[in-house]
Amino acid sequence: MAESNADSKELLQPSRQILTARQRAWRSFSSNRTAVVGLALIAVLVLIAIAAPLLSPHDPLAQSAVNRLETPSSDHWFGRDHYGRDIMSRVMYGARIALIVGIASVAFGGALGTIMGVVAGFKGGRTETVLMRVTDVLLAFPDLITGLLILAVLGAGMWKMIFAIGITIAPRFARIAYGATLSIKEMDYIQAARAVGVKDLRMLTFHVLPNMLGDIVVLGSLWMASAIRLEASLSFIGLGVSPPTATWGQMIRDGTHQLAVQPWFAFAPGIALLIAVFAFNLAGDGLRDAMDPRAQS
Repeated sequence: MAESNADSKELLQPSRQILTARQRAWRSFSSNRTAVVGLALIAVLVLIAIAAPLLSPHDPLAQSAVNRLETPSSDHWFGRDHYGRDIMSRVMYGARIALIVGIASVAFGGALGTIMGVVAGFKGGRTETVLMRVTDVLLAFPDLITGLLILAVLGAGMWKMIFAIGITIAPRFARIAYGATLSIKEMDYIQAARAVGVKDLRMLTFHVLPNMLGDIVVLGSLWMASAIRLEASLSFIGLGVSPPTATWGQMIRDGTHQLAVQPWFAFAPGIALLIAVFAFNLAGDGLRDAMDPRAQS
């Protein structure tokens, strides 16, 4: 009976170690005040994006030629744009596009880049050479230029922009995954798995990918800010979501023509973009510190 209790305790010990590691990471994250502020700002942005139809005071598409370029008032806190639309409502709805494009493009680019890096590092040889040279070519271009080149071929549109931004950031994930795979595949448990005849696909799925998941999640949280910024930049030059859908980059572009008459037209979406990028950077830095064993020690 005593032996069975000892065995059960040994079986429970790994789960306790995992739980302790998670608790340690959360304690490290929650003790970082700037990371908590970033997480709170992200929560507010997500709430505004989801509840925009309930929170927005006016229809973001409703036009009024009589009240165009109206100054801020108690009814229209940020005033009206050149079509008489409520700027505050359009900023709220613009958060939807920013978050959808940011999350979807990071998920797509992260998945694509991780697969490229893992396959290149695990297979080696000609596969490694081809995939890593493609990565080097993509890294040679600035992010905005790569997005412009892709959208110039595909045309404007939200899903096309998600694809373009995903392709732009995929090489960053590929580099991280490639380096992690080279390190992991030399571990003893990988050699043991090979010795007993474990298939490559199963080895990658259950042994390699889980051990680099933390690095990929941290990189994804940091690149969320860049994805939102790229979406605004592409929308600013007219390659984003087609009007009249509200996007922050498009609103900033329209507001630049009215800076002398109505500076708050561009000021409101610009501040929203600044807060979003700032929030994801703060949360990403806190998550990186929380998942770094050296920082925890």
